[in-house]
Amino acid sequence: MTYLAPTAMVGPATRLRGSLELPADKSIGHRALIVNALAGGPAMLEMRSPGEDVLSTIACLRAIGVAVEAETGPDGRHARFSVSGRPDRNAVVDCGNSGTTMRLLAGALAGLPLEVTLDGDASLRRRPMERVATLLRATGAVVTTTDGRAPITVRGRQPLAAVEHRLPVASAQLVGCAALAGLAADGTTRVVAPGETRDHTERMLAAAGVGVRREGLVTTLDGPARPRPLSLRVPGDVSAAAPWLVAAAIHPHADLALVGVGLNPTRTALIGLLRRMGADIEIVVRSTIAGEPVGDIRARGGTRLHAVEVPADEAPGLIDELPLVAVAMAAADGTSEVRGAGELRVKESDRVATTVAGLRAIGASVDELPDGWRVSPGAPRAARISTEGDHRIAIAFAIAALAGVAQGIELDDPACVSISYRDFWDDLALVQGTAA
Repeated sequence: MTYLAPTAMVGPATRLRGSLELPADKSIGHRALIVNALAGGPAMLEMRSPGEDVLSTIACLRAIGVAVEAETGPDGRHARFSVSGRPDRNAVVDCGNSGTTMRLLAGALAGLPLEVTLDGDASLRRRPMERVATLLRATGAVVTTTDGRAPITVRGRQPLAAVEHRLPVASAQLVGCAALAGLAADGTTRVVAPGETRDHTERMLAAAGVGVRREGLVTTLDGPARPRPLSLRVPGDVSAAAPWLVAAAIHPHADLALVGVGLNPTRTALIGLLRRMGADIEIVVRSTIAGEPVGDIRARGGTRLHAVEVPADEAPGLIDELPLVAVAMAAADGTSEVRGAGELRVKESDRVATTVAGLRAIGASVDELPDGWRVSPGAPRAARISTEGDHRIAIAFAIAALAGVAQGIELDDPACVSISYRDFWDDLALVQGTAA
């Protein structure tokens, strides 16, 4: 059972200690499920505590005819999913709150002779989908959106045209969408991003035998191609490591170990940033899974953090962790700044506005910028935080209180953390020594 403080209150911890096994990396989990569905299986995927977003991908695959059977271990956290069969059914599917599910599935469906409508919750319906539609229309698929947003309907075709996509923004979801569509294209698909993006799709497809290459900002894929089935244990999510890294970096009495974590170099920018601020963090790579380096992280407290600037070219590599970065900035000496993070305004909430509002509520001195914020430490105080139902905001401000950047916080929606990290409250209790 997931732990929740009865009043959703979090206060400063006297110390932080422990070793955590984190939930499965949802970025890798989504792609492992979708690639194996296109392969047709059979494949076995092991995941620890998959969040609601990954469960949304599973539900969507089942709705379009893929057999995904689940088996949960005796601890209720470790799960095994067998995947077999390819999509063969027209349907209207519910992507929940998961933009990754919607964008990647749209690309996968573009090359299949199906008509599928992808819908989601109220938050997902507010997020931009016309960029996805534009990519897929260029390949010959018929795609309609609802005023540029979900619901989005994809009528696939075979073969698709092999084209060069020049993306308007640096987005791993758009790269993944275009690459998955490229599996059904007759020829070479090229995807050119304007900045660095995560490369999980390319690594997953390469591990499944597809001719795909990533050179700098360009992804190239030779089609038509069908992935082969790929069984794997999905490593721990480095984004789920981020709260504990920030907490340990801030707290004067912290020593936390995070084991079995995916250490893809396109996902470790936060570690580099925290080290730049003065944090004591060690990494050991121990293995490789589906092309992804996997290992352990250890973070210790006791050092004073320094102010830092996140320029526009660094923001995409930190995009999911920026609310947590803001918390670290509020604990650092001097004035810090984030720029180039305008994409945060079209996430589950307007994360620029919600982050700034939360920082002000806990006593930090902060200026809201069009594409980020400028923050200096203030006098910590207790506050009630409006999360807007956004898991990243809830986690960030829980960490602010745990590490003493706030005197205490009350969250209006503590349950929203389950989108990505359903065991967050259990792990929070564990590291501060209050677990049952």
